[in-house]
Amino acid sequence: MNATSKKVPKSDPLKFRAAEYVRMSTEHQQYSTLNQAAAIARYAEEHGLTVVQTYTDAGRSGLTIDGRPGLQQLIKDVQTGAADFKTILVYDVSRWGRFQDADESAYYEYLCRKSGIEITYCAEQFKNDGSITSTIVKSIKRAMAGEFSRELSVKVFNGQCRLIETGYRQGGHAGLGLRRVLVNKDGIAKATLAFGEQKSLQTDHVILVAGPKEEIRIVHKIYHWFVKDGLSKIKIAARLNKQGIKSDLGRTWTSSAIHTLLTNEKYIGNNVYNKSSKKLKSIHVSNTPETWIRKDAAFEAIVPIELFNAAKKIIDERSATLKNATMLDHLRSIYKEYGYLSQKLLKKISKTHRTPTPTTYHKHFNGLLNAYREIGYKRDAREKAENTRLQSIAIYDEVEKQVSQIFVNAGATVIKIPIDQTLLINNEFSIRIRILRFSVRSNRESVWYMHDRIIRHTDLTIVVRLDKANQGPMDYYLVPKSEASFGLTIHESRASTVDQFRYPNLDYLVQMAGQATIHGPQHA
Repeated sequence: MNATSKKVPKSDPLKFRAAEYVRMSTEHQQYSTLNQAAAIARYAEEHGLTVVQTYTDAGRSGLTIDGRPGLQQLIKDVQTGAADFKTILVYDVSRWGRFQDADESAYYEYLCRKSGIEITYCAEQFKNDGSITSTIVKSIKRAMAGEFSRELSVKVFNGQCRLIETGYRQGGHAGLGLRRVLVNKDGIAKATLAFGEQKSLQTDHVILVAGPKEEIRIVHKIYHWFVKDGLSKIKIAARLNKQGIKSDLGRTWTSSAIHTLLTNEKYIGNNVYNKSSKKLKSIHVSNTPETWIRKDAAFEAIVPIELFNAAKKIIDERSATLKNATMLDHLRSIYKEYGYLSQKLLKKISKTHRTPTPTTYHKHFNGLLNAYREIGYKRDAREKAENTRLQSIAIYDEVEKQVSQIFVNAGATVIKIPIDQTLLINNEFSIRIRILRFSVRSNRESVWYMHDRIIRHTDLTIVVRLDKANQGPMDYYLVPKSEASFGLTIHESRASTVDQFRYPNLDYLVQMAGQATIHGPQHA
């Protein structure tokens, strides 16, 4: 359970009712959820608070809110008014999260404070009272929490690299014809690890060794069929499947699996690491060969290096000959046979024929539409929609800059919250920007529409209505949260419920920026 309630009489004054949030990743035992809960219980007792709700994220990273159902439920209860407490007790700033963007941590705290619920960090020396001192200390603590994750990531990566260069295996299954063997600190074999098994002692390590002879014979067959017989990867996979031979994972073979087997250097005994990476919840990227970490001849080779190099040469030559002209010939042939082109069609054909995938076309021509243009194939409606989308993004970015500058010029602080595209003014007033595009319906009625919801928890939504060419702003609607609704459509031929909020430019926003309603809290 990520959220648990305790039976406490509702007659207790709301201000004395509290919820606790506890989170534990895996790097610190002293941050166990039980230890946190015990410290929070002591704090609650000393301050006359009763904990009526517990939100828990056990074994969860604090880098993002994703994968943290406890925190997500907490924020949801706060925003929907389901929270029957006025205080949230958290052990310290790092338990709230180690967000790499400290503003994201501040934003979730802001959502709670905006709903009249305060967050108290029980083990911190500062009081979270909104004073300048606590704000500064809290910002430093948030930055330190994020920096800890970055430093830990670097240390772990460096440690893994040293083990690779020493000849030890880091992650991943062994592969057909190979086995993972557990060795102690002296290099003496202890056991063969089954699929999914992991070492239990920090001083133990994993190496690769030759597997069953029958599996090695299949590996040699695959290389022979590819190098000597000239079979394609697709035909090799089909032959193995017809013979009822499964992969090392017990699955049917695919051309991708054959490609991996033919190109993975572990079959010639090399230990290679960091070919791709995904650090701190960032996107997965492929790394260039010069950044790979490697140890040649780390394991016993089960494929002769001459045979491996011959396979590599064939793959490289086939890749090099697939030039743009050849790719465009494939595209013309598909268009001629089917009468149209689409990403779905190209992907389907690439699975059964030796034709480029949509991703390959995108890489070679900087976009699939550019490849279409090269052969004279036009998709006017789609291209127009794509251009409109890109222009809308550019207009959004420009308006966002203008709005931010208006408030900065008025002496306010502006924080951009990327997760939901919100501008936070003086840590207490929220603004969102939305684009209203022009369209002509099937009945020839001219309308401006927006599918997004105007969020009720946002203080002000700035709706930018574009001109009929969708090339620039025509006017602006400054919609307060009291008028929040699902979607928005403005008809050219009749009045709209939001017409009262229409302005020809952002001059009125300049007046708003000087009003006391957006000024930060004053402290004596």
